[in-house]
Amino acid sequence: MQRKVYRLKAGKISNLTLVTDHLDPPAATEVQVEVYAFGLNFADLFAIWGLYDATPKGEFTPGLEYSGTIVACGAEVQGFANGDRIMGITKFGGYASLLNIDHRYVVPIPADWNFSEGASFLVQVLTAYYAVVNLGNLQPQQSVLIHSGAGGVGIYANRLAKLLGAHTIGTTGSESKLEFMLAEDYDQVLVRTPDFKSDLLRLLDGRPLNVILECIGGRVLKDGFDLLAPEGRMVVYGSAHFASSGDSPHYFKLLWNYLRRPKIDPLTLPKTNRSLMGFNLIWLYEEVHKMHTILQALQNYDLGKPHIGHTFKMQDLLAALSLFQSGETVGKVVMTTE
Repeated sequence: MQRKVYRLKAGKISNLTLVTDHLDPPAATEVQVEVYAFGLNFADLFAIWGLYDATPKGEFTPGLEYSGTIVACGAEVQGFANGDRIMGITKFGGYASLLNIDHRYVVPIPADWNFSEGASFLVQVLTAYYAVVNLGNLQPQQSVLIHSGAGGVGIYANRLAKLLGAHTIGTTGSESKLEFMLAEDYDQVLVRTPDFKSDLLRLLDGRPLNVILECIGGRVLKDGFDLLAPEGRMVVYGSAHFASSGDSPHYFKLLWNYLRRPKIDPLTLPKTNRSLMGFNLIWLYEEVHKMHTILQALQNYDLGKPHIGHTFKMQDLLAALSLFQSGETVGKVVMTTE
């Protein structure tokens, strides 16, 4: 079948080209999905720039999550049928109007969700749960610092943490997002400024800081770790500090930030009784059973629908990525193919 798909060779956002090509029928264990929406993630930008270790060599299609309707099933597929509304994840290839994917990586969309909501859920909630529960081991009455609190992952991390009985502190780089974050029921909110460490210390007011969900990097990472309580856990899952606002990476700035990156001596960890952990879902992609285990566990929580902050047509991808880079987005940025 014919489809529209974005392709590029990593290096510049402007290298993205929307082309039409032919997609073969699905393999025996695959389903073919007519994509109606796909979500944008920070990992997409780093892959487009070629700064992501997992980026495929040569020409590739970015995109990690999508939603749509199954239009064909491979001979060995069970449990799905043509016409089923699904949402799914993929290890690249999501920026397309049609794709083939192993049926284990798709799940039904809740009946009362639209396709944009379906394309905004899996990467966010899987990241949030793995950080908060699997690694962070957040307990009732503990405090958790959630960076990028108005983003897709931050929103779900806060909702989950609140249901676990924790005290949540959300940070943002923009004062304009504070009202939204308070509406999302954060216990406390904070704008990251050069005085972040002293501001956070004042906000804590003696309360132990038990868990940090770290996706910023740089000085913010070090300042947060310095304030982590004994037995505290910092979970690193991103580094927005290295992002660029332009078409291509600012290599001198990247090098400068890399050379000045925080260095935490592992020999100090036993002395202070703190933990530093990190993960990236892309490296867990082959362990699909973990996705289903988390989704099964999430049935015990009412986390609500994703918050869709911005929607663009597929052909307007460059404009969407530009907004995404600006740091002014709230919730999820979604592309629609119709």
